[in-house]
Amino acid sequence: MATLAYLDIDQGSDFIVTMNLETDDGAPMNLAGYQVHSQFRKSYNSVIGYTFQTSITNAANGAIELRFSGVDSSNIRPGRYLYDVEIYNTSAQRKTRVVEGIVTVNPEITKIP
Repeated sequence: MATLAYLDIDQGSDFIVTMNLETDDGAPMNLAGYQVHSQFRKSYNSVIGYTFQTSITNAANGAIELRFSGVDSSNIRPGRYLYDVEIYNTSAQRKTRVVEGIVTVNPEITKIP
């Protein structure tokens, strides 16, 4: 079952978060041979989705990073969105949802040209 986590993105600001994935018994998940993917959408059925830039920063310790640029976040309407993070085992060709939750995009006030 996926872990529930809430994220806040400030519109117009760069967003970076590191997550440490764990197995069911609490040990760090070894992500060697995996890829990580993540998107957020207004609803489950939304055609428009926004893709996080993702990377595995420490495979042995299950560390991943999600990023979204301030330029890109400036173009997203403030509000609540749904997201998930999936890992893909390239050798077994198996996909697993590991994190899910709500992304809140907070409105930008200061506009710097």
